Amino acid sequence: MSASAPRRDTRGIVDPAELLSRVRFRRHAPAPELRPYLEHYWLIDWELPEPYASHVVPHPSVNIVFQRYGAIGAPPAAAEASAEVAGVGLGLFTHKLTEAGRVCGVQFRPGGFRPFARAWPVSAWTGRRVPLTEVFPGPATDPGPLSAVLSPDADHARVAALDTFLLAHGPAPDRDADRAMELVDLIRADRSVRKVSRLVSTTGLSARSLQRLFASHVGVGPKWVILRYRIHEALERAEAADGAPDWAALAAELGYSDQAHLVRDFTTTIGVPPTAYARGLSGP
Repeated sequence: MSASAPRRDTRGIVDPAELLSRVRFRRHAPAPELRPYLEHYWLIDWELPEPYASHVVPHPSVNIVFQRYGAIGAPPAAAEASAEVAGVGLGLFTHKLTEAGRVCGVQFRPGGFRPFARAWPVSAWTGRRVPLTEVFPGPATDPGPLSAVLSPDADHARVAALDTFLLAHGPAPDRDADRAMELVDLIRADRSVRKVSRLVSTTGLSARSLQRLFASHVGVGPKWVILRYRIHEALERAEAADGAPDWAALAAELGYSDQAHLVRDFTTTIGVPPTAYARGLSGP
């Protein structure tokens, strides 16, 4: 497994420029022994005079989320704090940000969560957000980590608290997790992998074996992962384009049989057609 630095892209964030103008968003690398299993830690802080709704097309990743919400200027003790495990999100995730808040998150690599929570297949959490103690019961989860992660103002102290929490729970060696992470990396990096049949021919695994591996260690099937990364790519192209992208050419590049299928998947996931989304980014 390769350990990588935090991603610098904004893939999955709908209208990232607008979000980043309203919140302080940072990514940090975890401790070296955790890096093979994690994408990064992500930290967000905000104080907003007016509510703002953020929208994210989730990655095929499990996240652990420590969060605190309260009134602007109120002492931290008066804020509401919680911690949860967020399984792979199946649809657009919309979150209303109000007043003051702090979120410290752990984004696992697709396939990287199971070595820390081996009692259940990752598909058990898909589409769900559950209290942290439901997945990690015991004294290591309540109440210490919540305060340790959310109380410090310095990023390095929050990162150290996240490292401490995760190292208390693993990772346990898991060859299937290694394999699942390699396969998702292949899907993400190799645009020629447009169908599960290509993954079958490339890996030598049967379609049934791939489905079982992805259900137990990723939480969603390989076809779903391929589609999700296509939508991320289409979003990024729309945000980077000077004017509307050539949607027909992009559809062909991403492996769609025609533009209509890309438009359908984009609209289903984002809530608006790609042309309307691109117009909204470019302004009136």
